[in-house]
Amino acid sequence: MADVSLKEAALIVGVVAACYWNSLFCGFVFDDVSAILDNKDLHPSTPLRNLFQNDFWGTPMSEERSHKSYRPLTVLTFRLNYLFSELNAVSYHFLNLVFHVVVCIVFLKVCKLFLDNRSSVVASLLFAVHPIHTEAVTGVVGRAELLSSIFFLAAFLSYTKSKGPDNTIVWTPIAVTVFLVAVATLCKEQGITVVGICCVYEVFIAQGYTLPALLDTAVQILRGKGSIPFSMLQTLLKLIVLMFSTLLLVVVRVQVIQSQLPVFTRFDNPAAVSPSPARQLTFNYLLPVNAWLLLNPSELCCDWTMGTIPLVESLLDVRNIATLTFFCFLGSLMVFSLRYPGDSSKTVLMALCLIVLPFIPASNLFFPVGFVVAERVLYVPSMGFCILVAHGWKKLSNKSVLRKISWVCLAAVLFTHALKTLHRNWDWESEYTLFMSALKVNKNNAKLWNNVGHALENEKNFERALQFFIQATQVQPDDIGAHMNVGRTYKNLNKTKEAEESYMIAKSLMPQIIPGKKYAARVAPNHLNVYINLANLIRANESRLEEADQLYRQAISMRPDFKQAYISRGELLLKMNKPLKAKEAYLRALELDRTNADLWYNLAIVYIELKDPTEALKNFNRALELNPTHKLALFNSALLMQESGDARLRPEAKQRLLHYVKEEPQDSNGYFNLGMLAMDDKKDMEAEAWMKKAIRLQPNFRSALFNLALLYSQTGKELMALPVLEDLLRYYPDHTKGLILKGDILMNQKKDIVGAKKCFEKILELDPKNVQGKHNLCVVYFEEKDLIKAEKCLVETLALAPHEEYIQRHLNIVRSKIASLGAMEQSSLPSDGTAATEAKKNSFQNLKEAKSEKTTTQSTVDNKEHLKNKKPTEKSSVDKETPKKSTKEIKDIEKKRVAALKRLEEIERILNGE
Repeated sequence: MADVSLKEAALIVGVVAACYWNSLFCGFVFDDVSAILDNKDLHPSTPLRNLFQNDFWGTPMSEERSHKSYRPLTVLTFRLNYLFSELNAVSYHFLNLVFHVVVCIVFLKVCKLFLDNRSSVVASLLFAVHPIHTEAVTGVVGRAELLSSIFFLAAFLSYTKSKGPDNTIVWTPIAVTVFLVAVATLCKEQGITVVGICCVYEVFIAQGYTLPALLDTAVQILRGKGSIPFSMLQTLLKLIVLMFSTLLLVVVRVQVIQSQLPVFTRFDNPAAVSPSPARQLTFNYLLPVNAWLLLNPSELCCDWTMGTIPLVESLLDVRNIATLTFFCFLGSLMVFSLRYPGDSSKTVLMALCLIVLPFIPASNLFFPVGFVVAERVLYVPSMGFCILVAHGWKKLSNKSVLRKISWVCLAAVLFTHALKTLHRNWDWESEYTLFMSALKVNKNNAKLWNNVGHALENEKNFERALQFFIQATQVQPDDIGAHMNVGRTYKNLNKTKEAEESYMIAKSLMPQIIPGKKYAARVAPNHLNVYINLANLIRANESRLEEADQLYRQAISMRPDFKQAYISRGELLLKMNKPLKAKEAYLRALELDRTNADLWYNLAIVYIELKDPTEALKNFNRALELNPTHKLALFNSALLMQESGDARLRPEAKQRLLHYVKEEPQDSNGYFNLGMLAMDDKKDMEAEAWMKKAIRLQPNFRSALFNLALLYSQTGKELMALPVLEDLLRYYPDHTKGLILKGDILMNQKKDIVGAKKCFEKILELDPKNVQGKHNLCVVYFEEKDLIKAEKCLVETLALAPHEEYIQRHLNIVRSKIASLGAMEQSSLPSDGTAATEAKKNSFQNLKEAKSEKTTTQSTVDNKEHLKNKKPTEKSSVDKETPKKSTKEIKDIEKKRVAALKRLEEIERILNGE
């Protein structure tokens, strides 16, 4: 077996780098989004065992919606990429490029088994530059092909060493082959087909049999005229070991997918659900279509599903000629390679094996697959094609007449293929460029129109996206997904009526439930989202909540393992104030997926609604165990700890909020709640810093503005509170508590009675029954020495709050003062006027201080605001401002209230003494 020289390896590396350097500038497109961006199995926080329990896209294999593509080793390489560079696309594309180089070099080593050095290099260069490989190399998910091919070729090379001297069996290479086959299969399913190639190699290459010789031997044995040769027995033993190992791998594979094939629809593969003979004619026609792509890769398309290739429905269809021609050509090559001995026939035979056997799983001939044509599955079959071309070129170049022409043609093919590959890479730069390039090739594929619409939708260009989605419905009127896309886009454009109409059309296209028949086998699982989307749309109308719930239940009845339906229904039931039923929905969803942090979070929200903070906190903690960076769980669990009033939980609450602001540095809510925690801990300077940071991020942050002003007021910095209150009232002129606090500061600190009066009058304009505002206005009247008006005001206030003792006490004081002043006016002499005025002034001052103390105390009790962010699902949020009182704070308030009452009693004694 010839080795690959350093010069040959360097040539291949240079050619691959020249063809694929621009792939490093491409992003994540098409299937990369599901396999990379949306796949939680890549995250370090996800247990490694999940890679061996989930499919290629991160969906548990046990779920019906699973694609059943089991490629854990490929996902492991994605996870390594994520570990070093997270979602930096360059590293993913670079590793794909490296793997392609490795495949090309190993392929060169395989070629040298059947071709001379020069022809082997030609075959390897053809393989390196062939444009059909762009999808496998430039598309990140194509890594499954690359990795599988490496171990596929390595397994074959290992098996070629299993023949020892005198035709003995060397078992170590066979054991290595079986191991490498298993590894190749864990990278992609088609890796197992190398066993068939090894079997063909053993019989026709290693042992040198031809088909006529095998038939003659079989006939002689059947007639009893001879026995099985020892060499043939050894060959049979090796084949039995290989086949038994293959059978074992197949059994394991069937167990992994739980004996279920993935669900595909006529939109994915129309021929698969077509009646005979259209199904057979179309599948056979697809074989020459794939062969033509290898021969002439001028028009490449990333998606060949739906109406890309019309069905062949009749024997009279002219395309059947292509099918017949293909089988005749293939048959003639097989007859030549199997019938005649010699190196040329062996080369052709191995080339045919590499073309045919790895393609069988994707051929639709034995079981349907989820596509019509897929360029990436031609990655390994193209190896056989390149060997055939190189072998044919060798035959031509050996003839002196055609030597120059053969070299010119070879150079032209290599150059044009390299240019095509280089140009094709740019198509994979973004989803928009990829799908627009596909539409140039095929305008009859509704999926392509949909995908361009998705690309525009991601750029928030909804108007233009809508045009492409509508075009998809015109190309394929019965495409449920297209109508769903139209509905979603109308919703994004706030055209709810049109959105509902589109969803209703999509719903009408859904097949009716047939009792006793499995629904999932007849429709794509994602099409059931039409019920979710329609329910989410109509539940915005409070009068249609029951109708929305009916849609959720219908989706669940169709698919009992439809996790998203339980989640959405749980959110709706919370909105309908049915927390117990919401709890049941979330618990059912958790039975389907206990590793979903969002579900534990939602269940925690339910327990908050059920007034069970202990259970809520437990579920928040479960969510954080599964996902330590779950932002909503960090935030709301911190709030729950803070609201518990347990000082022991505050340090942990602070740590979670600090973690939250690290994850969401632009969310002012995190800094505000850190400020509230600092206020609870009497860390005034720290609280001030956090509040100011929240306000810098959100200048109109209502609660942060008020609580910063309140903090200044409570720490003796009332004058610093005034500009903050001015900002608050500029954004929120009707902020009652802000007006009360501002009025208190103006009256007690600035001695601005007029300004205070305006504040309290504004409160009563907004809320005539506001006791605090009304009482404070009575104090203003008292300060203005209008006792009659003050008395009337206090009477009205007492009518609003007859249970408040301090209002009755103040009313008695005012009435006593009125009676006292009346008596003084009758009995006093003019010379005593100055003394009487001074006494009156002192009385007003004393009353004002007492009332102000009472008012300020009352404000402290009622005015501390707190932002509570409850988000029943990961995509919704509700901000609430609620009073926040710790046990210690309530005790402080009660002490102040007692002190205020004592002060009132002193004032009463002074007044009674007059």
